[in-house]
Amino acid sequence: MLKGYKYRIYPNKDQKIQIARTFGCCRFVYNQTLAYRKETYGKEKKSVSKTDCNHYCNRELKKEYEWLKEVDKFALTNAIYNMDCAYQKFFKEHAGYPKFKSKHDKHKSYTTNFTNGNIAADFEEGKIKLPKLKQVKAKFHRKFEGQIKSATVSQVPSGKYYVSILVETEHEELRHTDKNTGLDLGVKDLCITSDGTRYWNPKTIRKYEKKLAKLQRQLSHKEKRSRNYYKQKKKIAICHEKIRNIRKDYLHKVSHEIISENQVIVSEGLQIKNMVKNHHLAKSIMDVSWYELTRQLGYKAEWNGRQYIKIDAFYASSQICSSCGYQNTDIKDLSVREWICPKCRAKHDRDLNAAKNILAEGLRQTA
Repeated sequence: MLKGYKYRIYPNKDQKIQIARTFGCCRFVYNQTLAYRKETYGKEKKSVSKTDCNHYCNRELKKEYEWLKEVDKFALTNAIYNMDCAYQKFFKEHAGYPKFKSKHDKHKSYTTNFTNGNIAADFEEGKIKLPKLKQVKAKFHRKFEGQIKSATVSQVPSGKYYVSILVETEHEELRHTDKNTGLDLGVKDLCITSDGTRYWNPKTIRKYEKKLAKLQRQLSHKEKRSRNYYKQKKKIAICHEKIRNIRKDYLHKVSHEIISENQVIVSEGLQIKNMVKNHHLAKSIMDVSWYELTRQLGYKAEWNGRQYIKIDAFYASSQICSSCGYQNTDIKDLSVREWICPKCRAKHDRDLNAAKNILAEGLRQTA
């Protein structure tokens, strides 16, 4: 199994210069090979493969631009392969046409491959060996065992540096259980399980929106592209990063608990892109981050031999009585939080009833 381990690194001045140089060279090679591919097709109506682009880089670009030889060769090759991947998505998945990379993009990264021990982690010394950088100080919050495949060095808008190590390793599955659960995703609560457990919504963005607004007001008074302007932008990036980290940490704890306790997990397959068109709920929906929760549940279920099922987004889980199956169309009104079934007189909490129906529908599909 391939697993990624991400650590923060603390490069020195010379290492920062080398990392910045590699970022720039990867961006340059990406743009040049994309332009070469576009020009070749426009003139000759001939398709160019990623191998042809790599040969073009090695035989022509490196001869013309000697400084490309100063950085890790695998980083340049992977930049070309990333361009090819974006190109293939344009044709196969009807994604947007690949765009040229800008040096003003604050999310920077490059990937290098493992060969002849050029990547190694020293957990005792707190250092990681990387091509062209040698030993870089790192903060290891957990260890890994296995064969290193590649390493991705990145810099986030707050200025921090990270390395993500891809390792081929063994994963020990969690002990199997006989419990199943249905999840009703919400805004007031992050989710409600079919056994009545409620996971509260931390509403992270609400706690920091005043601070963000203040920082952005201060930014508007700075002269653009001045030193103070970039200092203020960094403060805003740090605040956004803190919000993201708090949210992601909480979601990891929730998803781990759900996966640990249940063998079959069923949730709704929500159409989030359509839901955020409602401007009254868009901010809350984006803050609660349903997509990230379901993504984590998906890969953690696969790792641990669990079954994760998504039912149809249009399944009327809130309207159906979980006791007798009667469908009450009056419950379409979101303001109705509790209701009594006209047929069997069972009293329902809207969200708990929906979670029970979601579980029943998921188990029916797998039967």
